[in-house]
Amino acid sequence: MSDRRSFQSFHPFARLARLLDSYPAGDENPILLSIGEPKNQPPAFVAEEIAGAAASWSSYPPPRGSETYRAACADWLSGRYGLSAGMIDPQRHLLPLPGSREGLFFAVVAAVQTYRGAEPPAVLLPNPFYHVYASSALAVGAQPVFVPATAASGFMPDYQALDPALLDRTVFCFLNSPANPQGAAAGLDYLAELLTLARKHDFVVGFDECYAEIYDSAPPAGALQAAAALGGSLDHLLVFHSLSKRSSAPGLRCGFVAGDASLIDGLDLALRVGGAGVSLPILAAGTRLWREEAHVEANRNYYRRNFALAERILGNRFGFRKPDGGFFLWLDVGDGEAAALKLWREAGVRVLPGAYMAEPGPDGINPGARYIRVALVYDAAVTEEGLNRIVQVLGEADDARLAAVPQAAAAEG
Repeated sequence: MSDRRSFQSFHPFARLARLLDSYPAGDENPILLSIGEPKNQPPAFVAEEIAGAAASWSSYPPPRGSETYRAACADWLSGRYGLSAGMIDPQRHLLPLPGSREGLFFAVVAAVQTYRGAEPPAVLLPNPFYHVYASSALAVGAQPVFVPATAASGFMPDYQALDPALLDRTVFCFLNSPANPQGAAAGLDYLAELLTLARKHDFVVGFDECYAEIYDSAPPAGALQAAAALGGSLDHLLVFHSLSKRSSAPGLRCGFVAGDASLIDGLDLALRVGGAGVSLPILAAGTRLWREEAHVEANRNYYRRNFALAERILGNRFGFRKPDGGFFLWLDVGDGEAAALKLWREAGVRVLPGAYMAEPGPDGINPGARYIRVALVYDAAVTEEGLNRIVQVLGEADDARLAAVPQAAAAEG
């Protein structure tokens, strides 16, 4: 039952390169909306903090980071999610990470160490998904179980509906909220129910909340709020946060994981064996970023402007909806792969086919096949140009589809 595919089979950008790179861009000024890489800059004090701690470049990164960094992360979590004093002990419940990706991967490596079942362990993940989730399952010989996260389910996976026998051999479950690519955020009840399910069947839930600070008006609920509502225990829970999106600092490679002390210890050991720590100069910059909120609000305003542009330019085309969080559009274009190729060849706009972030279900249907993911990461001027090109290339077909909807409804009536 273990999956024998290669890492590359789940890597969307390797597939995108094979689709597009043999064709020239259809515009002399290409716009790359395929990768979720912020284009606005982090605060200038990041460079100042790194320079101020330059003497520590000669030291190996301490595996548990610095006390000041862990304290900053714990204080931020407590303030952001309204946690009671002492719920997060920065000495026991926190570990710095080089971003969130490495921690997510090695958390599965750590979780599988205690599995003793006769059948291969299972790793649950939403479908569509971030490719690291599936790759981590492959790395440990586990069965990746792709659970639909479509419009029908509010773009959240229904883990509650899975076979109890499957849940009993599950070692790890991923939940991305706000979700990449759909932008949906889980409600507090959903988070609490998933944590309860994990405790019943004894598996770890990795709550990937790296997009939690990019939202329009209402901050998304977090897993630690759910844990607090259930009594405050961190059992079976790991929460991942990063400065990459929150502070527009993906190159800093700085984040953290918080959760159950025994799980933190296991992940710490796995990272000491095969991962990387976070250097002291980077921790100094990260400490200040977690304690400073003005740049985060400015960051949110940056994306609010882009989504306002998208709402004006796209209107009701392509099933447009403002996401609960994150900076992606998840647009229904009928055939995402064909649309991505057409946009590149005719307009020099690079987007990601939704099928490259998803796996076909038992019915053979890929839940991402109709979609493209569009990253609204550039400033307003470039974003507006990119969206206008998308409408110019794909809008005529979608306008025809929209015009046919009321006619079809009238015929049925």
